[in-house]
This record gives sequence, structure tokens and C-alpha cells, in this order.
Amino acid sequence: MKSRHLAGRDCNLSIILNTHSAGGSRVMSIDVGTHLKNVRVMYGLSQRELAKRAGVTNGTISLIEQNRVSPSISSLKKVLDGIPMSLAEFFTLDVQSDPQVFYGREELTDIGDGDVSLRLVAAKRPNRAMAIMHERYSAGADTGEDMLSHKGEEGGIVLSGKVELTVGGQSRVLGPGDAYYFSSTVPHRFRNLGPEPCEIISASTPPTF
Repeated sequence: MKSRHLAGRDCNLSIILNTHSAGGSRVMSIDVGTHLKNVRVMYGLSQRELAKRAGVTNGTISLIEQNRVSPSISSLKKVLDGIPMSLAEFFTLDVQSDPQVFYGREELTDIGDGDVSLRLVAAKRPNRAMAIMHERYSAGADTGEDMLSHKGEEGGIVLSGKVELTVGGQSRVLGPGDAYYFSSTVPHRFRNLGPEPCEIISASTPPTF
């Protein structure tokens, strides 16, 4: 999206966008009401919940989605703050098709390295709020002496093999069926000290991958 031609900061959103490609400019109109409804549904919000978050009435959301009113830029921004989402994200987000729900094993993205495989679910999903991974540690694999630390929380369940997990000053060897949950800000380390690979299903939020 190159530019938006608007009469002023608070003009009504009968939006026309100019996009540029190799063949020149083309004009495309945006159905703000329908687009807002699609975005709201994609984020799993009811009209009531979005209105509460944005500090507006239910009727305001309903009227915008029905295209019975054309909101000003500032009014739309206030509504989008309840998601939250920027104006730029709103106008560039493609919600024509339903978000992918199911993923085959070949669609998981391996973001690991060497002896540690980290297969991430929904790597390309926009505004993903968590990271779910199928982790595999080969025999002797180690996340490193420099322990990991980042914002958020994480947890997981060991599927097979054994792994030594160190969290701060605590350390324990976990086997199949054992689980963990901790604040990711606490320095932590995973080591497979056994002769067999270890597999874990983990989740963390907010996502760091």
C-alpha cells in the first residue's frame, strides 16, 4: 500500500487506496464494515467484547459493520485499538480466506539447528499469540552453557526419552509423561544426557519465534 488519499485526518472512511505495481497504479476500494467484521471474527471477538475493549457502544460496532455509518480515521483507530491492531495492519490484512486450522507434519517449520529440532506450528500465521513446537533432542544435544532467558511463560510434556531441564537453581531429569511449566525470564537449559533421542511437545507465550 503506497498511499491513502484522504480529505483530512478525521474524514469519513469511504476509503480508496492506491497500490503500485510494475504495471503502474491501480485503485481499490475497501468495504470497511465487512472488513472489520471479518477481522473481529478472525480474532474470536464478539461485537460486545470488541466494544468493551475499545470503549464504545455495541451499537457503534454494529453500525460500522453494517456500513450504516462511515467512521472517521480517529474513530476507526479507537475501535482497532481494542483488538489491538494498527490502521496499516487493518488495511493490508487479507481475511478473504479462513485462517488455516489444521497442519500436516510436513507443514511444520523446523527452526532448530543441528542436534536440536524445533518444529513450529503455524509459523506464518499473522499475529500469532503463542508458539507450539514439537521438539526433538538427539542423544547428547544441549541448548548450551549460556542459558536461555526471554519474556513470557512456557510449558511442555515429554513424549519419549529423557531430558535434563535446569531452571534457575533447580534441575531435574524428566521422562515420558513428565511435564514442566515456568517463567521464561528465569535462565533455563535443556540437555539430553541419555543414549536415545528425547521428544517434547511445548508451548510458550508470547511467541519468541
